[in-house]
Amino acid sequence: MTFKEYRKIVKSRMGEKRFSHSENVSKEAIKLAKLYGADPEKAELAGILHDITKETPHEEQLQIMEKNGIILSKLQLSSPKLWHSLSGAAYIESELGITDQDIINAVRYHTSGRAGMSILEKIIFVADFTSEERDYDDVDVMRKKSRKSLEEAMHYGLSFTLSDLIKRERIIDPNAIDCYNDITINYTF
Repeated sequence: MTFKEYRKIVKSRMGEKRFSHSENVSKEAIKLAKLYGADPEKAELAGILHDITKETPHEEQLQIMEKNGIILSKLQLSSPKLWHSLSGAAYIESELGITDQDIINAVRYHTSGRAGMSILEKIIFVADFTSEERDYDDVDVMRKKSRKSLEEAMHYGLSFTLSDLIKRERIIDPNAIDCYNDITINYTF
């Protein structure tokens, strides 16, 4: 399939606001890929695909995961907000025929991160935080950090996210903690 065909499928699966976000993540991913020496075409595709099942009803997401042999842990079952990264990765592989494991992983880990992320995975994680329509407090700081170091931007974003989840007494995906620890141990800022 061509990028244009994938884009059309993505557009058909979500509302205008989410689609605009996906396009913005795709554009930001291209910029970051060029800056950090990754493949811009893979970044563009992973960016447009990253939220492909975000607006899919939970029941349908569960069916996608079950069909693809994904067994949710107790933690995952209790946090449906995390499902779209799992169902999205499964969907693009099984239904769209994506075979590039780096793109599949970029979709799979764009919300939580994980230890040992590839450059493409980091790019999609950061692009999701810094896409054009984002307007949260400190987004400019995050964008500036993203131009300096993917890891510094991730550390900043994860620090905020983990603190916020703890304050709100929410469940934390162990992959996010592993990602934070991996970056903290392996990089200096």
